[in-house]
Amino acid sequence: MKTKLIKGLREIQSKYNAFFIDLWGVIHNGVELHPGAINVLENLNKLNKRFVLMSNAPRPSKSVEKFLLNLKMDKNVIKNIFTSGEAALKSLQNNSYGKYFYHLGSERDSSIYEEFKENKKSLKKADFILCTGFLDNEESLEYYMDLLKKYTHIKFICINPDIIVYRGNKKEYCAGKLAEIFKKLGGKVIYFGKPYPEIYNFCIKKNENVLVIGDNIKTDIKGATNMSLDSLLITQGIHKNEFSDLELKEYDTVLEKYKSKTNFYQKNLTW
Repeated sequence: MKTKLIKGLREIQSKYNAFFIDLWGVIHNGVELHPGAINVLENLNKLNKRFVLMSNAPRPSKSVEKFLLNLKMDKNVIKNIFTSGEAALKSLQNNSYGKYFYHLGSERDSSIYEEFKENKKSLKKADFILCTGFLDNEESLEYYMDLLKKYTHIKFICINPDIIVYRGNKKEYCAGKLAEIFKKLGGKVIYFGKPYPEIYNFCIKKNENVLVIGDNIKTDIKGATNMSLDSLLITQGIHKNEFSDLELKEYDTVLEKYKSKTNFYQKNLTW
């Protein structure tokens, strides 16, 4: 199929009976909702189309639901949320990587280990590193290199494979950046979330024709490709600077750079 620029999802929605839609970068920017994308969810509801709001958030799905409600998202379209945190929880509950962990991340992500918080330890006493992102008030990459270099013998569990996001217009690093550093130091990383198959296997139903919608080529689009699912790339998300000065005929050159393909392009998700 030749890659096509669409004006609205209504042009292609009849081909699909399920939609896996990214949250950050498509539905919201971390600060406010995108009205056009909310309109898409409302229209999918009217057509009784199934959609999953799929996120690489390193928190349980319920925590993300609260976040969306705080952004004033209508509860009628907040359904079927599934996060990388939710995908990781079962392994964590089963002590798959050991019992004791060191939490590398912000306190706002502590809901991921609420039920086994007594197992939280210092790095020296941990069986594994549970990484949800950067520590509060510490952005220096050199700091993390120094912190982690002596602990590459234990596993590093990354539950947000994203490298960066935009919170409003500000670029922020995610847990995936720290996983990158840990691998360069010689450590082993286990990932949960897009583009890895577990998150899709949790969500997909038998004989569904799925369209994956996302703004990140490395996670959303690569994940769709790995699962042999069609995809729609939102160009004004994480890769907006790469698409900003290009004409449609040049869009595929960006995908080629990442050794990836998509079926459709849209600037922002609209109906």
